[in-house]
Amino acid sequence: MNQPSTAPTGEQFEITRAGATAIIAEVAASLRHLSIDGTDLTESYPDDATPPFADGIVLVPWPNRIEDGRWLLDGKTMQLDLTEPDKHNAIHGLLRNTAYRQVERTEGSVTLGAVIFPQHGYPFHLATSITYELVDGGLDVTHTIENLSLTKAPVAVGTHPFLKIGDVPTGQLRLTVHASTYFEVDGRLNPLAERPVDGTRFDLREPKLVGELTLDTAYGAVETVDGVSAVLRAPDGREVRLLQDADHRFVQVFTTPIFPKDGGLSRAVAIEPMTAPPNAFNSGQGLRWVEPGETWTLGWGIRYSGSHEGE
Repeated sequence: MNQPSTAPTGEQFEITRAGATAIIAEVAASLRHLSIDGTDLTESYPDDATPPFADGIVLVPWPNRIEDGRWLLDGKTMQLDLTEPDKHNAIHGLLRNTAYRQVERTEGSVTLGAVIFPQHGYPFHLATSITYELVDGGLDVTHTIENLSLTKAPVAVGTHPFLKIGDVPTGQLRLTVHASTYFEVDGRLNPLAERPVDGTRFDLREPKLVGELTLDTAYGAVETVDGVSAVLRAPDGREVRLLQDADHRFVQVFTTPIFPKDGGLSRAVAIEPMTAPPNAFNSGQGLRWVEPGETWTLGWGIRYSGSHEGE
């Protein structure tokens, strides 16, 4: 019998392909590391630590927040556990501390699965999986959600990658997000209204320095350009691009100056593909009702361009 891993995030699944490497943690199926040709494209964390700021984790059956953890189901109030007690919200779904099992593995891909059982505030039974597959120039990520319940279940999906480009200080990267609305929030980061980005500091349709941004902001009306929803660009021309399929119509941008790196604290940026905005169980916006026996398949990805200006 195999001994369980002693790492706080469990077994580490490493996949490789043609100069690319990814490491996915057993707990929360966190994307703990991604590099191509020696260039790190995601913020990593030590194998003896839990993911800082939810780094790389999967967010199911909802991303972001549910205000007060409450929502209505057929006129009955559902009460989720308050996993963000300081803001009195339920945050980031039900699998952030769950161990995923290996379903399938090749040298360049791994599929991990986890089950959501009926529980406080969410009386549904789901089988979920996520496949990480290294491809030319990046990583493809595919989610599946199968409803094992006898009634239709509300589901939204998100993932929480922190992106970077090698040793370039994140504050020196320029960020573009192809989204024309943002969600105004209250002091507990719950949405008040969806507003146009025009003329606001939230407009990222033209590149802005990450070092000048202070954001914990959901964006809507995402219009992908050849599948690309957001771009991080280094001063030398290298780029990391976030891809989103048609089911991922929202994206969250979170910046922090206190991400733990190399024994200190530094600026980092999470660019999070989402199928629904915050508080979707109440607004219904972007929420998918998966029928009994139905399987919902959706995906996103990361691409890297290593060409430098002047080459």
